[in-house]
Amino acid sequence: MTKPSAVNIHRTNPPDWFKQADFGIIIHWGPYSVPAYAPVNIPDYGTLIKTKSLGYLFEHQPYAEWYGNSMLLPNSPVAAYHRTHYGNTSYADFAKTFKQTAQNVDVQAWATAFANAGAKYVVIVTKHHDGFAMFDTQESDYKITSSKTPFSKNPKADVTKEIFNTFRKEGFKIGAYFSKPDWHSDDYWWSYFPPKDRNVNYDPKKYPEKWNSFKNFTFNQLNEITSNYGKIDILWLDGGWVRPFNTIDQNVEWQRTIKVEQDIDMDKIGTMARKNQPGIIIVDRTVPGKWENYVTPEQAVPEKALSIPWESCITMGDSFSYVPNDNYKSSQKIIETLVKIISRGGNYLMNIAPGPNGDYDPIVYERLNEISGWIDKNQSAVFATRSVAPYHDGNFYYTQSKDGKTVNIFHLDDQSNYQSPSTLNFTVPDNFKPKSLKVLGLSNKIQWKKTGNSIEIHLPKERNQLKYSTVIQITQ
Repeated sequence: MTKPSAVNIHRTNPPDWFKQADFGIIIHWGPYSVPAYAPVNIPDYGTLIKTKSLGYLFEHQPYAEWYGNSMLLPNSPVAAYHRTHYGNTSYADFAKTFKQTAQNVDVQAWATAFANAGAKYVVIVTKHHDGFAMFDTQESDYKITSSKTPFSKNPKADVTKEIFNTFRKEGFKIGAYFSKPDWHSDDYWWSYFPPKDRNVNYDPKKYPEKWNSFKNFTFNQLNEITSNYGKIDILWLDGGWVRPFNTIDQNVEWQRTIKVEQDIDMDKIGTMARKNQPGIIIVDRTVPGKWENYVTPEQAVPEKALSIPWESCITMGDSFSYVPNDNYKSSQKIIETLVKIISRGGNYLMNIAPGPNGDYDPIVYERLNEISGWIDKNQSAVFATRSVAPYHDGNFYYTQSKDGKTVNIFHLDDQSNYQSPSTLNFTVPDNFKPKSLKVLGLSNKIQWKKTGNSIEIHLPKERNQLKYSTVIQITQ
């Protein structure tokens, strides 16, 4: 639902590590992983946004992490599923089951697999819209460390701390996802009124004390995360409908559904976070202003290079949180997406969701292993690179080294099984004078000739061992 926009956005220049990272992983894991249900066999999210009303979209929400909201819509597939499988069980009851299954998680297995696949940073959902804290908050007992379950005595009960520490040891930069809306909080969804949709269910201007209580609650939780969990590199704030009313873009359909002021006081939050974590990147998604340090197109890749920092968050399957037998993208599709994103100057934040016990479907590890094999051969063309014109020309995509002395040209083919052609013709960037050329992953010398601004190369039979792409590296 997020569209990249450069209008009226003031942002800091992201640090070098973010520009050089290119590839990260985001993990949705929580009580919603227990029912693990969302409608299947419906169009993808992008198609739904373009072809259906917002009412239909929310009733047929394809993301399982929205289960707690979807089950309240009486005509939704999730409500029907819940009645059949769980009867009168409340959404909050799933937290009890989740706390028992979560203690089996092997976070080191995640970190090893992600590192081998080339990911440089990880973003963990510390709290989604359902309000369940995956960290040891003192603001609520609706949390992973609640004393009401035996798991609270487990030394690894604070799974956010366990995940952050494990990934830091593997060299990852750390991001904390946090939802500004909280459907469990009585100061957001006040029990005095029935919830109408995903928004606050009362008018904060009419009940300022109630809203101020929620603002303090949110501030305190974010203070805990940025104070008690070591070095944090990104604060990734979701739930863009919690925003100052004057920032609503009436040209964006979903923003027109925001009917009341929901100013959470981002200046106070952002100043606190920067004091606790100097240099932290703050991403107040979809809210133009100084706290949206980069934009985050969702399930989409911009058609052209952007003049502002950006990161596409895209699921490996269909849902952001776990559903059994999800439709996982092929390794070729994932690699093609990575290439398209970095050629346009962005970062690829790929979502992979574990099941309630903290493990991934075997196919996820297969995909990561296949990506790892490709990264091993081609990482010099991927990481610490910059976009360069023409960015994209037919089936060719371009990156360059930071010093501009090396240009990388990726040849892709949308066919299901990539086969490298015997001959390739492509243009080189203006004023680039190549002196040497090689194809990454091939040991044989490559025959090539330059005519004007074009290069023709002839590939040996050895090309048949190339998977997913042909990556040509030229140096001047």
